[in-house]
Amino acid sequence: MLKTKDSVRILVVDDSPVVRQILVAMLETEPGFQVVGQAQDGEEAVRLTASLRPDVITMDIRMPRMNGLDAIRHIMSTTPTPIVVVAASIYDSELNIAFAAIEAGALTVVEKPHGITREAYEAARSQLVTTIRLMADVQVVTIRSDRRRLAQLRARQIEEPVAVGLPIDAEIIAIAASTGGPGVLRQIFSALPGDLSIPIVVVQHITPGFAQGFARWLDGETELKVSVARDGERLEPGRVLIAPDDTHLTVAPGGVARLDHSAPIRNQRPSATLLFDSVARTYGPASVGIVLTGMGEDGADGLEALHRAGGHVIAQDEASCVVFGMPRAAIERGVVDRVMSPDKIASVLKYFDGCHKSHRGSGRSG
Repeated sequence: MLKTKDSVRILVVDDSPVVRQILVAMLETEPGFQVVGQAQDGEEAVRLTASLRPDVITMDIRMPRMNGLDAIRHIMSTTPTPIVVVAASIYDSELNIAFAAIEAGALTVVEKPHGITREAYEAARSQLVTTIRLMADVQVVTIRSDRRRLAQLRARQIEEPVAVGLPIDAEIIAIAASTGGPGVLRQIFSALPGDLSIPIVVVQHITPGFAQGFARWLDGETELKVSVARDGERLEPGRVLIAPDDTHLTVAPGGVARLDHSAPIRNQRPSATLLFDSVARTYGPASVGIVLTGMGEDGADGLEALHRAGGHVIAQDEASCVVFGMPRAAIERGVVDRVMSPDKIASVLKYFDGCHKSHRGSGRSG
């Protein structure tokens, strides 16, 4: 069970005095929460982060002088701090910026409070408080420029060809991620060809209401076709299906996606374990299971089943993870075949793709 901080110091950043007032009211009524500062733009947020050293920052996106995206980049390169993006809408263009902010180092995104009913207020407050408690325990690291970070990741790679010891009959790729996942998924998918011959299914733990926007953002960042999964939809080459909000995603014989609202598995819905379990049953040794950055242990049980079925299991390496919880849990089970950085994972998936194209027709068709 994740141990959370007893006392959390928070910096609230938003250009609207009204929104700041609402956020402060929501947070200061929570035992152990203390709002230590308020900033009305990105420049002030950068200064206050350096001087106050808060445990968590809530960050607006559209602000004068310096916007939230630039502020996040500056903070994560100088004073790394857990940042929760507070987006105005889960539907408008601001959402693309919000996910770009996650790629820049923010940990997650929640919707800005709206509506005037007590029920709406309490729901928004509960989501915000829960998110901040969880994010306060994340040990963030300095995020350098993309070019330097990519060079560092490559420098850490083992000088072993990615193809050594790999199977060649992969027919499905199943991926699970949580905190830090959106940016890593973008990095992996943007390196893959649009004519990828193997379907991909994904469970990404994300704030309720954001799955659709997340899929749209990813779809615009890669040659692959990315969408939220629909019940009964066929798995197709070059397609990435994302689990919908608060819904389990599994796969069934015949290469079909199945959705259901059965009980959460270890408090998770969608459950990565449920997805990996169904992939193991349906595809057996033609399965590839990948666990990326994230809190907790979701997926470990399912990857164990996938490993027993003869599938290939890959975990993201600790050095490139925002949170190493989910990969560590799978590694400690002894079911992981390879531990790799995101760009190396992309290379492995391209290898699987090449083999699948060369041997298409020799086995089952995903």
